[in-house]
Amino acid sequence: MSRPLCRRCCRPLSHCLCALIPSLDSRTRVLILQHPSEVKHALNTARLAALGLVNAELCVGEVFAELQGWLERPGYQSCLLFPGEGAQPLASLPSDMPLQLVVPDGTWRKAAKLLHMNPLLATLPRVTLAEGGVSRYRLRKAPMAGALSTIEAIVQALDSLEAPRQFGELLRPFEALIEGQIAAMGEDVFKRNHAVGPARHCDEADKSAFPPARE
Repeated sequence: MSRPLCRRCCRPLSHCLCALIPSLDSRTRVLILQHPSEVKHALNTARLAALGLVNAELCVGEVFAELQGWLERPGYQSCLLFPGEGAQPLASLPSDMPLQLVVPDGTWRKAAKLLHMNPLLATLPRVTLAEGGVSRYRLRKAPMAGALSTIEAIVQALDSLEAPRQFGELLRPFEALIEGQIAAMGEDVFKRNHAVGPARHCDEADKSAFPPARE
């Protein structure tokens, strides 16, 4: 028999995270495009990000028929937060117009598929995060050193774009989620299976995150 779920955070009612989710406004709009395979994942950080930001939207799918309208939202300049050829560090962008940050959410392979199936995304200016980000996401192996989960990437991006304002409060439910998962599996099991080591930054099939900019 399945446990009753919170309709908002989609966690079991006994482990609801809603009390920890902030309501943060931002000049930057965040549009998260989530691959369907991530929706029911226990560690759905994109949903936590969307719930915690007033100026954010989470859209689930593989092909987004309404994408052009979303990208042409009045008053915003859209850009794609994803590494690739020609990507610029966020800090180098002009600040005269609010940005709409388009963030694909999924494994590296699924995120790349979203870009392939939605060619309009390739027309956007591409931006990346600054180097030095350290992930707190201890339950998934990063594909490379410096990779961040979706919610961590969004926080780092907003911190950069809207400095000196900081958005670390958005990570409170994320950190509680990680701690709860570790407690449920037991410290010994966690250390045996998830402790970070040199060989654990190589599995591209694991959920990414966003690697740092390479200048």
